[in-house]
Amino acid sequence: MALEMRDRCERCRVAVLPLDGLARICSYECSFCVPCADALGSICPNCGGELVPRPRRFAPV
Repeated sequence: MALEMRDRCERCRVAVLPLDGLARICSYECSFCVPCADALGSICPNCGGELVPRPRRFAPV
């Protein structure tokens, strides 16, 4: 099962999260931009889980 790669920060809704860019994600796949994750102390406000670096996907060469 693949991760759901959400394209917007769930806190600010402004930050675009490209598949190959930096983002933070919890075990329920809540996604945040790095500045929002830092402001939240790396704790997901939805589930209380740890926000960790999201794996990146690169376009096939």
